[in-house]
Amino acid sequence: MAKKKKIIILSCMVALLAVTAVFNYVFTGNSSATSQTVSASAAGYFAQYRAERLSNRNEELLQLDSVLSVAESGSNEYAAALAMKTNLTANTEKEMLLETLIKAYGFEDAVVVIGLDSENVNVIAKSNNLTTDDAVAIYTIISEEASVSPENVKIIPIS
Repeated sequence: MAKKKKIIILSCMVALLAVTAVFNYVFTGNSSATSQTVSASAAGYFAQYRAERLSNRNEELLQLDSVLSVAESGSNEYAAALAMKTNLTANTEKEMLLETLIKAYGFEDAVVVIGLDSENVNVIAKSNNLTTDDAVAIYTIISEEASVSPENVKIIPIS
């Protein structure tokens, strides 16, 4: 009985290996499928990043809320936690506004990351061909809405 089980398990593993090889060939052998996969993965990047950012921010806000509930109202810990929560909330609102404005300019998708401890702003924009005019438009949006100088802005195109 044990020998029969081993043969069945080994046969199943060989069959799975063969199926994996066929899928690998089908998905990597077709060039149009490859371009669709790259496009889907770029779209997936933006969705995944937003979900992770939302999850991390919610966790940070919960931690700050717990510090605020434990600390005394006039203490340094309370003031620091309140300042961090205010800064985090303001940055989140700015990021969402900037992302919306960049998309309104004509980009398919964009993610904006504002540094908490610095004035750096990173923009990840979905663009097949980022032109100088596009970069200038993004710099203008960031500098006007977030009051950040262009040398602190980094634009990263993703196609």
